[in-house]
Amino acid sequence: MSTAKKETTGQTLLVAFLLCIVCSVIVAGSAVSLKPVQSANKQLDRKKNILSAAGMLPAGAQDAAGIDREFQRFQVRMVDLDSGEYLDEQTLGGRPELDPQRYDQIKAAKDAKLSDALPAEQDIASIKRREKIAQVYLLEEEGQLKKIVLPIRGYGLWSTLYGFLVLEGDATTVVGLAYYDQKETPGLGGEVDNPKWKALWPGKQVFDENGEVAISVIKGTVNTDSPDAVHKVDGLSGATLTSKGVQGMLRFWLGERGFGPYLGRIRGGQA
Repeated sequence: MSTAKKETTGQTLLVAFLLCIVCSVIVAGSAVSLKPVQSANKQLDRKKNILSAAGMLPAGAQDAAGIDREFQRFQVRMVDLDSGEYLDEQTLGGRPELDPQRYDQIKAAKDAKLSDALPAEQDIASIKRREKIAQVYLLEEEGQLKKIVLPIRGYGLWSTLYGFLVLEGDATTVVGLAYYDQKETPGLGGEVDNPKWKALWPGKQVFDENGEVAISVIKGTVNTDSPDAVHKVDGLSGATLTSKGVQGMLRFWLGERGFGPYLGRIRGGQA
């Protein structure tokens, strides 16, 4: 190869290398600069879904200021899932990763120090690991607990569904159920986002008179004349596995390994 050709090849490679470096810097810079915006949007969407499940989403649903203002009515508390007791700054040990305002419950579930592996027979929500500490969002009015927002998750047919279950202050009556992240089949399992299906949940009772988890998602339509209709919700048409997934996650998070001990303390006047 001639010297001229060698120089031309070398120059081409150098230009390509420099172009890759420049593009990498631009992409990295864009990712860093957009991260605060993405984080803010994620937090806004979380608040929006909590308010929606609680039936409190303001008319101007896209108004960030309005959403923030309404969300400020809630207080965030940290709960030890095993004991059902609230944790304060002292019991949390001042650890920044346990700051109620910044705590990432999903991330904590992947940390061996902050979570427990679930035996197969207990993992009815198919989540594999359960965090030791959870966030709850509480709405109080005139010293009375009015609404309790519980973060829940569990596997459907194709994906893990992430959402919020909202209960009245009696810790048993459903206010609403909303999912903010799911990848189920549109028109089938994806109907968990359908307003008509979500409208079936308010007023349902998740516990029976003995305090046992009684809520269930049935195949077909609920017979409203049935004495246990208050514990049942219509299944999703054509999405049996997603319906079973919803029931599994609710029974898990309302049970002993989930928020069961906490909700029991509320019903017993101890929380």
